[in-house]
Amino acid sequence: MLNIFTLSNGRLVQVEIESLEELTQFQPIWVDLESPTVDEKRWVKQHYGLSIPEDATDEDIEESARFYEEDNGELHIRSDFLVDDEDDPRSVRVAFILNQHNTELNSCGVLFSIHEEDIPVFRLLRLRARRAPGLIEEAKEVLLKLFDADAEYSADTLEGIYDDLKQVSAQVLEGNMTDDHAQGVLSDIARQEDLNGRIRRNMLDTRRAVSFMMRSKMLNAEQFEDARQILRDIESLDSHTAFLFDKINFLMDATVGFLNINQNKIIKIFSVASVALLPPTLIASVYGMNFKFMPELEWEFGYGYVVGLMILSAVGPMLYFRKRGWLK
Repeated sequence: MLNIFTLSNGRLVQVEIESLEELTQFQPIWVDLESPTVDEKRWVKQHYGLSIPEDATDEDIEESARFYEEDNGELHIRSDFLVDDEDDPRSVRVAFILNQHNTELNSCGVLFSIHEEDIPVFRLLRLRARRAPGLIEEAKEVLLKLFDADAEYSADTLEGIYDDLKQVSAQVLEGNMTDDHAQGVLSDIARQEDLNGRIRRNMLDTRRAVSFMMRSKMLNAEQFEDARQILRDIESLDSHTAFLFDKINFLMDATVGFLNINQNKIIKIFSVASVALLPPTLIASVYGMNFKFMPELEWEFGYGYVVGLMILSAVGPMLYFRKRGWLK
């Protein structure tokens, strides 16, 4: 899918492109390619003279090659954006190419973005730019606003983790947790820990991208201050992610503690039973080993007497254990 974004009365206007002829009719500041086809890549190359690298959205690209500037002034930035999917939270790699000197097409340059799926941050920026005139005036501001929205999206996701962990905490602190219940709680905790880790990594990646833009001296004074504000927002999220890691570890330890308590209860039952049944076992052993022939032939009421004695010898320890509270 190929979408272009132009400015109209200070608002960002989205147009979906379906042919090369249609592409030549606009002067966009942002060209967004979502899972681009071969034809769409060819249109971009013919009209803008831009060749999209084959490894633009590869996950295994070297970290040192994710931010660089070409000899012709093109800035290449590869950054990850969070997708908080309830079933599959993940990070999506996006390749940005900022053409700052394409005066024929746009005096302020054109931003190209390439990704394999739709991203919530992109939808959020499009919605804001349509409703707020003057929010974006050039391509570099699109990139900054995307990183700004990414930080805000991560903050919203952190708030969601707080709410989910609040419910998990209530379940853990109720006590009397069964093994099946604990299994579900551990699954919820593991998901929140994975999501919190992804947010922390995503913020690290965004911080690096914004810092690269600041070092490249491509921003004016106002944009530079906006970039510094983004870094401050990201820094404020670090303490929250650290706190959530500690809370998650506490809940994990508490849940595992309940599992250990349940296992200890089972072991205690076997321990009490083995001690309580030791006297009857001793009586049965002594009774069976002190007859020359079968006991029935020498003692008519032997079985009944021994069974009654075994019961009495088992009841005594059980009453004692109950008095001490070991059977609860």
